[in-house]
Amino acid sequence: MTETETRDTEQRKPARVFLSYSREDQAQAQAVVAVLTQAGFEVWWDGLLVGGAAYANAIEEALEAAVAVVVLWSRASISSDWVRDEAARGRDRGCLVPVSLDGSEPPLGFRQYQVIDLSNWRGKAEDMQIRAVVQAVHSAHGAPPATPRPLQRLPGRQAGRRRLLIAGGSLAVATLGGGLFAWRHGLIGGTGAAGNSVAVLPFANLSGDAGQGYFSDGLAAEVRAELARNSHLQVIGQVSSETFRDSKLGAAGIAQGLGVAYLLDGNVRRSGKACRIGAELIDGRSGFSRWAQTFDRSIEDIFAVQSEIAGAVVAALTREMKSAQGSAAEPVPGEAVSGGTTNVAAFDAYLRGRAAYNLYEGEASDRAALADFEAAIAADPKFAAAHAARSRSLIVIANQYTDAAHTAALYDAGIEAARTAIALAPGFADAHSALAFALFQGRLDIRGARQPYELSRQLGPGDATVMGRYALYCAATGRAVEALPAMQRAQQLDPLNPLVHRAMGSVLYAARRYSEMLPHIRRALAINPKLASAHAAIGNALLMLGRVGAARDAYLAEPQLLLRLTGLAIVEKQLRRHAAARAAMNRLVNELGDSALYQQAEVHAQWGERDVAMSFLARARALGDSGLIYTLTDPFLDPLRSLPQFAGLLRQLGFD
Repeated sequence: MTETETRDTEQRKPARVFLSYSREDQAQAQAVVAVLTQAGFEVWWDGLLVGGAAYANAIEEALEAAVAVVVLWSRASISSDWVRDEAARGRDRGCLVPVSLDGSEPPLGFRQYQVIDLSNWRGKAEDMQIRAVVQAVHSAHGAPPATPRPLQRLPGRQAGRRRLLIAGGSLAVATLGGGLFAWRHGLIGGTGAAGNSVAVLPFANLSGDAGQGYFSDGLAAEVRAELARNSHLQVIGQVSSETFRDSKLGAAGIAQGLGVAYLLDGNVRRSGKACRIGAELIDGRSGFSRWAQTFDRSIEDIFAVQSEIAGAVVAALTREMKSAQGSAAEPVPGEAVSGGTTNVAAFDAYLRGRAAYNLYEGEASDRAALADFEAAIAADPKFAAAHAARSRSLIVIANQYTDAAHTAALYDAGIEAARTAIALAPGFADAHSALAFALFQGRLDIRGARQPYELSRQLGPGDATVMGRYALYCAATGRAVEALPAMQRAQQLDPLNPLVHRAMGSVLYAARRYSEMLPHIRRALAINPKLASAHAAIGNALLMLGRVGAARDAYLAEPQLLLRLTGLAIVEKQLRRHAAARAAMNRLVNELGDSALYQQAEVHAQWGERDVAMSFLARARALGDSGLIYTLTDPFLDPLRSLPQFAGLLRQLGFD
């Protein structure tokens, strides 16, 4: 037998559970053994001891080998030294699952653990009480059994990952950071969830290779995208869903934080060309499973599995909701699960690129993402999603890391990549959104960007990123009536994404609703205290509200140099600190140069130097400064609005 075969055989062995009980409770113990065995575990109890076995040694070996120690407390067992010793070993190993058969409280030393009460259990495997025991064992084990029995036998068992419940069924207090901090302090979530709402949690990587994390994350993202295309579902976005990665909160707590009725949890084990995927739909109110299945496939079949999981989830949700909405929506013609590929190498490179792109670590990760997307296209030139992703990468690199002399070529390449994606998959919302983004922020083609933005909104109402981009475009073009509901939809879909709340602030700022924008920006900072541009946004709002001193404090806290210096140059002037204002402006010019032409125009406009401001806007226009997309609604440019040449600039830019 090869090493791989040996390892696979070991992985297929059922996980062992140690059952501790008093002889007086043997009948109830046997019923518990039957349910745990049915759930796919190998249960060790002293009824298995054969004549002549060394009793103490056998028990000690079984205790050490067990993934969970289930202790059946009762009036009889709390006085048993054997049971206490076995429970202590389970506690010390961190895998204790305490159960009360008759309502008895555990003895001292074991009362800090939440006990599962079986006093009203009548021996049925589908009862909630025993399902809680099965789930607690799964939690202690940290993964589903290696060789699961048909899960339909226990349709109501609770969620099966350690992050949802910890051993013993008690809830742990998660580390309060980012989105979890904001949620716990009442800033986000906590409202009643729509019955058709679902969040796809990050799938666990069980491959034994941390480097395979991109694959499990990518698979979860693809299933999420597949579900989001169903108009009957409300699917929470990726950033919010990943806030609870490795959280020890229970399913109900996670569902409350995300504002959803259901969670889709899963895990992936990849070994060579073999792939095992476990997926489970969990009721967020009760924490119990409503559907679960394991898929054993070759890696070449990964695309079919994504659709299969999504279809099964839709069917399960339909049954749960008893929906009268009809059958699940059919996929848009021309769009495949991953935007048009069935090539494993292309899909793998695409997932690697997306993981690098989502790092937001700077130029190195952004260029690595571009290289991966190009590798995906090389493997499958008809991979629409890879072309759309390449388009976004090119625009980001052009805007952030390239000098003015080379940006035009990158913009052109980005536009061409997006158009290729659309040609390959006309119904792919992200392709239209990528083209609109490239036209708007690359070529400053405001008129040309409108049609692809509108198409992206029509095709992707379940995609928070698509809706957010559309909302920002509407806000910049003075269409607040369309911007606000689109941005609210994005918030609903991705409630723990700080960028979404920051974007809502931008929408309200463009609409001159300064007081209303502040809570959204502060919410974004509560989720991510290091979020760039958020402090400057607060400073802008406070300045417009006449709170000049508070605005200065906000600008000083802004980590992004461009926005910090711009704000300080304006606010210091208003505070009559002329030397400080000039110093900030000098740094803006000397350190950022032509990349800050639009911001220099803002400062000169606020200083009352209108002609100088117009000259900087003209230079910005000649170089294609992407800051010009804000010209129509930017309050810092208000001193220029009565000038004929400013009106002419707006017409040139395409603001009709």
